[in-house]
Amino acid sequence: MAQRQNSNKDPSIELFIKAGHDGEKVGNCPFCQRLFMVLWLKGVKFTVTTVDMRKKPEELKELAPGTNPPFLLYNGTLKTDFIKIEEFLEQTLAPPTYPHLSPLNKESFDVGADIFAKFSAYIKNSPSNSFHEKNLLREFKRLDVYLNGPLPEEVNQDSRENIIVSKRKYLDGNRLTLADCNLLPKLHIIKVAAKKYCDFEIPVQFTGVWRYLKNAYEREEFTQTCPADIEIEKAYLSVASKVK
Repeated sequence: MAQRQNSNKDPSIELFIKAGHDGEKVGNCPFCQRLFMVLWLKGVKFTVTTVDMRKKPEELKELAPGTNPPFLLYNGTLKTDFIKIEEFLEQTLAPPTYPHLSPLNKESFDVGADIFAKFSAYIKNSPSNSFHEKNLLREFKRLDVYLNGPLPEEVNQDSRENIIVSKRKYLDGNRLTLADCNLLPKLHIIKVAAKKYCDFEIPVQFTGVWRYLKNAYEREEFTQTCPADIEIEKAYLSVASKVK
């Protein structure tokens, strides 16, 4: 269980996420990590409870029957759809007390939309099918082009300077946004699982992707919410074993 502290006026928030194989530590779930990051970045006080999916406690069965993590208790009210939870948090935990996390550019959300699906197809068919690897690489290329391309606000900062390659840290600029909370947990899973079971590494020529990951791994809001590598490896063991 973790706590973040802010003001005395914080609402009562409890986030329930998937537990790891030991039943206690953070498990492999990009949607759980997504909400964990959002709450951390908001700077609000909250608690995190890990749920062992093999033996969900009776009190949780009563609290959220038939519901799998992530789900949220906000001032005693249960919220179960992670997309709606994220929208609710963005609207409710708003300035001036809490920062907005919505990206300025819509493409910051769209650019990585297909990369996890392409990875899933790849790991289910690797190493026998190079078609799926090419599709995954195509999505990484698309992401890399976007990360290396200057955003409109970068170009407008100084009209005398012709900015060719972006220097920004994250998808939408130099602050983490909802777009990063969505994409980074998936990239971490890809990085760990594809290396373990497919001997795949993100090509070094994708400098924008590597710059992005380097900056992300320097932020505790990301690294401290990541599952351990072993959790990801265990999660994909059965999938990878079917194609060996």
